[in-house]
Amino acid sequence: MVSMADLDWVTYQKCVSQGDSTIFLPIGALEQHGPHMSMNPDVLIPTAISEAVAHKLSNAMVAPPIAYGYKSQQQSGGGNHMPGTTSLDGQTLTHTIRDVIKELARHGNRKIVMMNGHYENSMFIIEGIDLAIRELGWDAITNMNVMIISYWDFVEAPTIKLLYPDGFTGWDLEHGGVLETSLMLHLFPHLVDIDKIVDHPPATFPPYDMFPVNADLTPPSGTLSSAKNASEVKGEILMNVCVEGISHAVENVFNVDYVKSITKKTA
Repeated sequence: MVSMADLDWVTYQKCVSQGDSTIFLPIGALEQHGPHMSMNPDVLIPTAISEAVAHKLSNAMVAPPIAYGYKSQQQSGGGNHMPGTTSLDGQTLTHTIRDVIKELARHGNRKIVMMNGHYENSMFIIEGIDLAIRELGWDAITNMNVMIISYWDFVEAPTIKLLYPDGFTGWDLEHGGVLETSLMLHLFPHLVDIDKIVDHPPATFPPYDMFPVNADLTPPSGTLSSAKNASEVKGEILMNVCVEGISHAVENVFNVDYVKSITKKTA
């Protein structure tokens, strides 16, 4: 695995000039994750997963992450009213993603994996990719291939059952909960203080959103479920499951036959 930013430009050019490198671009957010954890898990976790996956692949590298994300939503991140949460407008994030993809394409890259670590980013990532591919086409670059991954989608039912024996409330309420806390305990334990975990029932919300938000609906801790059952062991399990699943997915998608078929369709 190679860190793109650590290379000199000549070496980088040699690595990517043929278009057969796979570039991982982590996309996160600066968002509160409760009193027990730092505010950067949405950046650190997808970056760490990207690095681990890139280690398993040939000719892969990880670009510097996009460290700010779209506005935290109350029912998935506690809300953008929470102190510390620092967000971008959707248009800003969309255009940032578009611009970075176009720049990577200008360098010669044709295979990019967008590794998302912040739920609210999803549709803006899609829009940024769509704009980039459309505008690259104006310059006759029609063989760009971009893959979007939200790492939690690779945590399948058997792992969920193992890690949540008392029942799983869903990813939307896992903000600052067992998943992220366990991964942080495994990857960056110095950024977690388990003594500050607030044990409370999962947050409850109505089946609709209101704006401005009613801040009283967000638990005072900022987390949407309890992290009391988080552990480093669970974090290791989650990391291994995500890295293995994502590695296989990227290899399967970015094989020569697939890229050739897409190129023919868009030519």
